[in-house]
Amino acid sequence: MNISLVQFAPVWEDAPANCAQVEALLAAAPPAPRALVVLPEMFATGFSMNVPRVAEPIDGPTVRFLKRLAVQHNAWLLAGVAVLQPDKSACNEALAVSPTGEIISRYRKLFLFSYTNEPAHYRPGNQIAPFDCDGVRVSPVVCYDLRFPEAFRAASLDATEVFGVLANWPDARIDHWNTLIKARAIENQAAVVGVNRIGQDPTSAYSGQSQVIDAEGRTILQAGEQRGVITTNIDLSAQRAYRERFGALKDVRPALFR
Repeated sequence: MNISLVQFAPVWEDAPANCAQVEALLAAAPPAPRALVVLPEMFATGFSMNVPRVAEPIDGPTVRFLKRLAVQHNAWLLAGVAVLQPDKSACNEALAVSPTGEIISRYRKLFLFSYTNEPAHYRPGNQIAPFDCDGVRVSPVVCYDLRFPEAFRAASLDATEVFGVLANWPDARIDHWNTLIKARAIENQAAVVGVNRIGQDPTSAYSGQSQVIDAEGRTILQAGEQRGVITTNIDLSAQRAYRERFGALKDVRPALFR
């Protein structure tokens, strides 16, 4: 499975500028055909609580851009967007778009970041949202969700093989990012693709550290603080053989936490 991680510094609350950045980065380093391309949380605006400015309807210009980009590159696209709901509330979502330009999954962030008062501005989701990516089951999660292993366990018991973690994870807690991504991979015997931003917003600095960890907890890719498209490949056949050989997931007792 080919993976492309797009790590960049979003311009604060400027969707057209950020869509242009992503388009230019992918033009300079095109993903492999039918690769999974992953962008950060709220890639088009930064992690803003200014819902009237940053939230768009599901048929808005940012989502139309993602659909066009997926078709243009013949790629699966996973990206974070603030989506305005029909009732005028907003959700912090991870949208999966197929190479034909269809939205095939809408994951709404389950755990909202009370430290920044996110629950006062966004509505949480209530379920996982796995999707099929050329025969690989992928589950999106968003930033703060990384601190809650129950979300990952629910998805792993639903046959997830790859997690896509979309984040605006600040440098002040980057050690937690590095540790938790590895832990989620090991305990779920799944690859974890974590994509974080770089740069600065009005409240925080970000050092990237986008990365791919395999099912045994080994680092396949570590992007550091560089801007650009970073690519790698996940060997799913080896991961499936490992799961079969060392069957920890078969020993899970769901009744203990339901």
